[in-house]
Amino acid sequence: MRSGRRLAIDVGKVRIGIAASDIHAILASGLETVARGEDLEPSLKRILELVNEVEPIEIYVGLPVSMSGNHSASTADAIYFARQLSPLVSSEVRFIDERMTTVTATNALKLSGRDSKSGRKIIDQIAATVILEQAMEQEKTTGKQPGKAMGEIDE
Repeated sequence: MRSGRRLAIDVGKVRIGIAASDIHAILASGLETVARGEDLEPSLKRILELVNEVEPIEIYVGLPVSMSGNHSASTADAIYFARQLSPLVSSEVRFIDERMTTVTATNALKLSGRDSKSGRKIIDQIAATVILEQAMEQEKTTGKQPGKAMGEIDE
C-alpha cells in the first residue's frame, strides 16, 4: 500500500461530499460538504483549498452507474465535474464505481440515529467516505492503483 493521503468526492447536483484518508490509508473520514450551484467555480475553489490542505496523492471521484453498469445523467455529471477539476490539481483524478454507496451511506446514517432530513448535510460526506474506503480496500487487496483513469472512462 502506497503511503500518502487520499481524497474522495461524491458529486451531487446540490451538494458535494468530501472525505480524506490519513497518511497510512487506514482511516477514511468525512471532511466537508461543499454547496454546489449552477456555476461550478465557487465549489471548485473550495475543493482546491481542501486539496491544498490535504495534499492527496490521488483524488477519487465517485462514478454513479446503474446496477447493470449503464451510464446516466449523474454519470455524465460526475465525469464533467472531474474533467473541470483535473487540470486544476497536481494529484491524479481517478473514478471509483460508486454503486451501492448511497445505500451504505443511508444505512450508516440511520444506524447513527439520524433521520434523512437532519442528515442531509452529512450524507454526501458519508458517501464520499464509502467511496474512499472502497478505493483503499481495492488497493490493499490488489496492490494496484484503484479505479479508472480519466482516459479509461467513456461518456
